[in-house]
Amino acid sequence: MVYFILAIVLFAILTFYRVMKGPSVPDRVAAMNAIGVMFLLVLVLLSLYFDRKVFLDVALVYGVFLFVNVLIMAKYFTKPEKGEVGD
Repeated sequence: MVYFILAIVLFAILTFYRVMKGPSVPDRVAAMNAIGVMFLLVLVLLSLYFDRKVFLDVALVYGVFLFVNVLIMAKYFTKPEKGEVGD
């Protein structure tokens, strides 16, 4: 299980390249969301490895914050269409 955790962390580090060099803003937002999901998975695997249920609670709250963060970024980065008034 430790190797899975290390592989996920390695993939998160590689995905960080897309956050820094992404061709567009939606690509960067998707990469940030992917990194968040990877660390959420790491929290769940650590909970199973150490047999601690509190890590699952932290992962659940982190997942909710991750979802809200994506909604906020989607609202912030969308461009209003012609004739529509932006906030």
